[in-house]
Amino acid sequence: MSNPIRITLGGYGPSNTTCSRGLKVMGDAMSEQFGKAVSVHYVWNVMDFGYKAADLLWMVEDGILSATYQSTSYIADRVPELDFVDLLFLFDNITQARAAIDGAFGEWMTKHIEERIPGYRVLGYFENGYRHISNRLRPVRTLADIKAMRIRLMPGETHRRSFELLGAVPCPLDLKPGLEAIVSGAVDGQENPLANTVDYGAHLAHRYHTLSGHCYHSRGIYMNRAQFDRWPAELQAGMRAAARKAVLAQRDLAVEEERNARKAIEAAGGEVVELTADARRDWLKAVQPLHDEARRRFGDAVFGMIAQAASGRA
Repeated sequence: MSNPIRITLGGYGPSNTTCSRGLKVMGDAMSEQFGKAVSVHYVWNVMDFGYKAADLLWMVEDGILSATYQSTSYIADRVPELDFVDLLFLFDNITQARAAIDGAFGEWMTKHIEERIPGYRVLGYFENGYRHISNRLRPVRTLADIKAMRIRLMPGETHRRSFELLGAVPCPLDLKPGLEAIVSGAVDGQENPLANTVDYGAHLAHRYHTLSGHCYHSRGIYMNRAQFDRWPAELQAGMRAAARKAVLAQRDLAVEEERNARKAIEAAGGEVVELTADARRDWLKAVQPLHDEARRRFGDAVFGMIAQAASGRA
């Protein structure tokens, strides 16, 4: 009897995070469908072993892990088209964002990722959700409130330039040094979905939270291409179906986790304010130069994909 095909799924969070649970859904689906023909293993948090969150990317390319998830911002330096995804206020709501990711826009992203990074097959996109701002200094309601505030960001040039235009001092840092900077006060604030803010403990260092919803991010599910392409067609199809099942499950978990995270923030004494419609227009106006630049770089068609998602024709 031939040896089972080993599938090692890895990430950078505890087993109870939505993405970890998404990986488990994916692995369970493969085990259920293929039984002893596959052997599924998990490495929940590579940071527990001294690695950085960003190391997941080369670990999959080198075949150390079969598949992982990571924000698309982490590969924007290698896939310039992903600068588009980092634009602030690109989507009007989560329904539009999901429709875009599931439609032509998501296919456009996948095409460019696989062209630029030959080591990957993209199986889908977990939801990192809408990002909000937390800080230790003051409530942020207007552009004046964020001026000169040192804010930890994920790596990504568009993200960095956006916060410069908002008047903040951007501090791009990988997750572990970013958390250390938050706890020490080396940075004044950070931006993340509420669930991440709580999972990483940033809400214990930051009293003020603004539901800015300034950016919607996805975490691509990247698989080692050589391993995937060696598999028989049935196993490849099964893995893609398992990833889709995991994406849908993770989205539901993310909505629930976001609600619970807000409760946790408020229970810890955090103050939560919402960005008003007028303030949102001011913030969008501040970053409009990047939207204009993106239109020149990528053309009208990609903006059309976002518009189609809004109309339900993605």
